[in-house]
Amino acid sequence: MPWIVRQLVRLVVVLFCVTLLTYMIVNILPGDVAIVILGNLATPQDIAGLRADLGLDRPMLVRYFDWLGSALSGDLGRSYRNGEPVAQAIIDRLPVSLQLMVMAQVIALGIAIPVALLSVRKPGGIFDRISASAAFGFLAMPNFMLGIVLIYLFSVSFDLLPATGFTPMSEGLWDNFESMILPSLTLGLIEWTVLMRVLRSDLLTTLKEDFILLARVKGLSPWRVLLRHALRPSSFTLITILGLNIGGLIGGAVIVEQIFALPGVGRLLLGGIFNRDLILVQGTVAFIAVGFVVINFLVDMLYAVLDPRVRHVRFRS
Repeated sequence: MPWIVRQLVRLVVVLFCVTLLTYMIVNILPGDVAIVILGNLATPQDIAGLRADLGLDRPMLVRYFDWLGSALSGDLGRSYRNGEPVAQAIIDRLPVSLQLMVMAQVIALGIAIPVALLSVRKPGGIFDRISASAAFGFLAMPNFMLGIVLIYLFSVSFDLLPATGFTPMSEGLWDNFESMILPSLTLGLIEWTVLMRVLRSDLLTTLKEDFILLARVKGLSPWRVLLRHALRPSSFTLITILGLNIGGLIGGAVIVEQIFALPGVGRLLLGGIFNRDLILVQGTVAFIAVGFVVINFLVDMLYAVLDPRVRHVRFRS
């Protein structure tokens, strides 16, 4: 079976398992959306009537497959709370989450690549030891704590950046950029640590290869050897980590969007959980799962672009 077909089959299986497990987990959570909507003073008859109107009195698997059939046609249902189409709610908030994750990834790469290159110039040197200590320090700090520290430093102490809120691009590019700096830093300052350590390790291995020795014998400068000959073959694991980091970015975005009051998909998901809005949670998780699996599929495809050997092996298997 061609490699692409196998990957597509795997994608379908993963999405089915994720959506089914999410539906089951949300259904066993304590609380009742009917009580959340009507309030604690509602009568049992009112609660039963609302549950029947929402279809919550039917068996769970029946409701799941009904939802799955609609989702395959692009209809993720309507929110139990306000009747808003789930797909539209996600689309309205998606640009905020995408901007947050892209800016965080750019910050992480902007720190990780130069630090890794400088570290391998003198392994075990002062800069290498300092960068390793800083990486472990940031890695050990939860993103919500780092966010609070950044708010205290840049918003409370020095009044340089807004602490919370979001400004759309339509109201000014600079204002939009300012409102996203602290949230992006909160994610990026944690993500760079893993990227840097992985790239540093691969660079040290690559620098021991024969073609690197040949480049040095030719009299090429150390920086040209690093940038032109060592960086590209050392970037394969980094690309894999970037794809896997999407899951970490999504998880971190849920917390960061709540801390900085960003109207993104993560905050939408958290609100759905608090309100026991099953359809909203289900649709949001399904959308996130599709994005995660598709991005990792594209990362695998990118291997074939960067390395002809990978393309030859995978597309012939």
